Amino acid sequence: MLNHPRTGQLFDSPVPPGAGWPGDPATPETPQAVDAARVVQLADQAASIDELDALISVCRACPRLVTWREQVAVTKRKSFADQPYWGRPVPGWGSPKPKIVIVGLAPAANGANRTGRMFTGDRSGDQLYAALYRAGLVNQPTSVDAADGLHANDIRIIAPVRCAPPDNAPTTVERNTCAPWIDAEWQLIAPHVRVMVALGGFAWQIALRIAAGQVPKPKPKFGHGAVAELGPALRLLGCYHPSQQNMFTGRLTPAMLDDIFGDAARLAGLRG
Repeated sequence: MLNHPRTGQLFDSPVPPGAGWPGDPATPETPQAVDAARVVQLADQAASIDELDALISVCRACPRLVTWREQVAVTKRKSFADQPYWGRPVPGWGSPKPKIVIVGLAPAANGANRTGRMFTGDRSGDQLYAALYRAGLVNQPTSVDAADGLHANDIRIIAPVRCAPPDNAPTTVERNTCAPWIDAEWQLIAPHVRVMVALGGFAWQIALRIAAGQVPKPKPKFGHGAVAELGPALRLLGCYHPSQQNMFTGRLTPAMLDDIFGDAARLAGLRG
């Protein structure tokens, strides 16, 4: 067991549900989905965001992803060798009634798979949360661990894959197995959402799929700064993913992120 870097509490890696990890939505009694059929059943039954987050956080439906996320939690990156790793699926993060929803991809092996919170603890998250802070959408510019005091202002971050995949590449079967979780999440939050921000082309396709009933024809194409009208009260914005490579090469800059999230805040009625 190792000490949590902020609270000092001892944890195994991966962290057992209900062990006291900051923000852990599950308990030892939370039902575990062990195959695709059970994911469908449990996702359909979730009556609230809290319940859904708990179910997601203990899912074991994809054997390859379970093995990988737990292997990473044991072997660890050298720079985090003294820390416990979450090593479980990562639920959505933020408001249960968001006006803005950010669609990501999958947890990073030594980022959210370590911290247990979306985009927390890696370079992509550093860029994303700094931009969200500048737009007034979170209360602080840094996101280090799940007990660092970060709070969302009318936003939620969701993802189509909840486990860190090897080589950042989930299989088609794994994506399909995980899909009912994001579908259920969207059904619970959709009445409140005014803007979706897709981080990358794949996230754009996911956003169009979950909001399928409102997608115009021809299907809108992804691009940084692209805007799709998905009905009278819902817009989809495209944004390059804030990956280390995109930021290093200048394909995406902090100013470009500021433009996207400033527009999102205005369109959602959160900024004049």
